[in-house]
Amino acid sequence: MIQSLYIKDFALIDELEVSFREGLNILTGQTGAGKSIIIGALNMILGERADTEVIRQGADKAIAEAILKIDDHGMFESLLDEHAVELRRELILRREIRSSGSRAFINDTPVTISVLKQVGNFLVDLHGQHDHQLLLKEENHRGVVDGFEDVGPKLEAYRREYEQMLGLRRKLQKLRKRERELQEKVELYRFQVQELEEAELDPHEEEELENEMHLLDNAEELDQKAASIVKIGREDELNVVDLLNRIKLHLEDIARIEPDFENYLEEINSARITIQETVQFAERYRSSIEFNPNRLEKLRSRQHELNRLRKKYHRTIPEMIEYLQEIREELSLAENFDLEIEKIEVQIGEQAESLAEAAKELHEVRRKTGIKISKQIEEELEDMGIPHADFDVRVDWMIASEERGWITIDERRVECTEHGCDDIRLFISTNKGEEPKPLAKIASGGEISRVMLALKSIIAREQSLPVMIFDEIDTGISGEISEKVGRTMRRLSKKCQIIAITHQPQIASQAHRHYKVRKVESNGRTVSQIVPLDDNEHIREVATLMSGEMITDSTLTSARELIEKNTFSN
Repeated sequence: MIQSLYIKDFALIDELEVSFREGLNILTGQTGAGKSIIIGALNMILGERADTEVIRQGADKAIAEAILKIDDHGMFESLLDEHAVELRRELILRREIRSSGSRAFINDTPVTISVLKQVGNFLVDLHGQHDHQLLLKEENHRGVVDGFEDVGPKLEAYRREYEQMLGLRRKLQKLRKRERELQEKVELYRFQVQELEEAELDPHEEEELENEMHLLDNAEELDQKAASIVKIGREDELNVVDLLNRIKLHLEDIARIEPDFENYLEEINSARITIQETVQFAERYRSSIEFNPNRLEKLRSRQHELNRLRKKYHRTIPEMIEYLQEIREELSLAENFDLEIEKIEVQIGEQAESLAEAAKELHEVRRKTGIKISKQIEEELEDMGIPHADFDVRVDWMIASEERGWITIDERRVECTEHGCDDIRLFISTNKGEEPKPLAKIASGGEISRVMLALKSIIAREQSLPVMIFDEIDTGISGEISEKVGRTMRRLSKKCQIIAITHQPQIASQAHRHYKVRKVESNGRTVSQIVPLDDNEHIREVATLMSGEMITDSTLTSARELIEKNTFSN
């Protein structure tokens, strides 16, 4: 249950703190007093979108905080643990809105708005002023059935099969698209494969080509330089090798007398050997030099061809080799598309059987849930003044064309969506003997409100929601019907805490705790306040709802009698 609510600098609220009790908590007050602002703050705490305009003028931020008493964390314990939120018997949900953005906290630990909303969904069902209008839109009817516990596992099982089917169909669609695209490129690819294969590309060829051309280009100069080395080293009358030999002989003679020259003798010996080897290599190199203009021209032609291909394909040689492999594979695929498509079509056929089975199971559990909902709503509506209600949750297959029908049920093609293959609509008859008709066409505003309250009552029982909040669910009803709606709400409050805004004295009279929302002036500004009423104030407020501001003794007596009647009978 919500133990307390704290709001600061939110719209007309300067600072407000209020404690709630178990059972039926009723909020009343004049139009514009700030009741909906309180609901807006609660919505913000539960993770709904909040605008920076809610920040009270002159304040830095708006704060809304609720403290909830939690008997069982089981339903969301893993979620809190995942986000390092400490588990306590009290759960503090807080939201702060600044001009720069929004922040959310659970037990003083920062969390995302999404996490705050997930936790809020486990704990509180908030019905806004216009939420009952959702029942007038048939696209929302499926959610009524799918909110029940039995449906969830079958819906999840169906969605797994649906995603498998969706993936296969997308794969087939992509393959067919590629087939069309490839057919347009087949001739080009064949030409390119032939051209690149004939080119006999080698990833190392360019470097080898440039090296060989460099040698052929400089063959004459290389021969001249090598010849000079041979001549200087060995052939001239005064050549380097002879000079080194003469120096060697002199050093040998000196070293026999002066040992300090032995090191230099070793150096000369080494230099003499190196020079001799260099001359010999130059001589051998000359014999290997190739003077071949034809070979050079052939290499230049090959280089030109490689440059042409590189410019044409905008790729390096290694990239062209890789591209050649890619288009070979594309051509192979183009030639084998029929086999690939046939393989996927077989998989789709097999998956259609699995999907159809899951769809049937989902359809059946929805149908059974619809029957149960219909019976329970009729019972609830009878308690709220519609004794002959005939409520019907109709679950029908969505029959589709050949193109849109993924599966076959009873020899008919059925359309599949991520939500299932069912068309779910709510029908109602409020008069005895009349055939049920679509809810949106037959029900009045007051009847829609009672249907919604009946649904909320069933959901509260099915899902064990701790808290339900109603913002003027009594729209369109009054008098005796309001009293019956109030009894339903008070009975429902035995199973969960209810916080409700109402203008109906018949409903307010049944409160376990009554609060009044009012506007007052404080320091020259208008602010909203909420105050709990004692027994006498409770009577007086119910009397005000009955007759307005002109309260008489008889009005007070009537209010007291209404309260006694409704509280003692419940």
